[in-house]
Amino acid sequence: MLSNERIKEAQSNVKLYLADGLLKKEKRNELIFQTYMRNHTESLLVAKKLFNDNISPLWVVVTSYYSMFYISNAMIYTLGYKVGPKVAHKVTSDALIVLVRNKLKDHLIEDYELASNEALTLSDNLLQNYDLERVKRSAFQYESTDEIKRAKAKTSLERAEQFSMEMEKLILG
Repeated sequence: MLSNERIKEAQSNVKLYLADGLLKKEKRNELIFQTYMRNHTESLLVAKKLFNDNISPLWVVVTSYYSMFYISNAMIYTLGYKVGPKVAHKVTSDALIVLVRNKLKDHLIEDYELASNEALTLSDNLLQNYDLERVKRSAFQYESTDEIKRAKAKTSLERAEQFSMEMEKLILG
């Protein structure tokens, strides 16, 4: 679950990102939205192929994360914001917490008939998974054994699939 400290950090950061132009209000352009969705779908398909064919655990982690990154940006874009090119991964992570967290919770309550606290925990876990994958992607290459790499790659792919499913429901919902 996201800590109160992490939520406050994201809220503070998003205010700064908006002031600095790292996150901007923007009218929807269908081409930009479709590019995010196409990149998301392609990244997830590549991750599955790499995992199923046991080609590269490193690239399973990377492409799984990027599928989450692109669908996150599609979701943020659906809400009328566009993440700029500078520190885009951190901006996306914080914007998810600030802009999407409660929408995701409400969607989970409705979709799964969960209690409010259960839905908040589940939504926080999904958003925390994004953060975990963002960090894992940058540190993964230093893991030692193939078994560890394969297990982490499997976790990344499973997280990406679950995250993608919920974000797609929110976007289409």
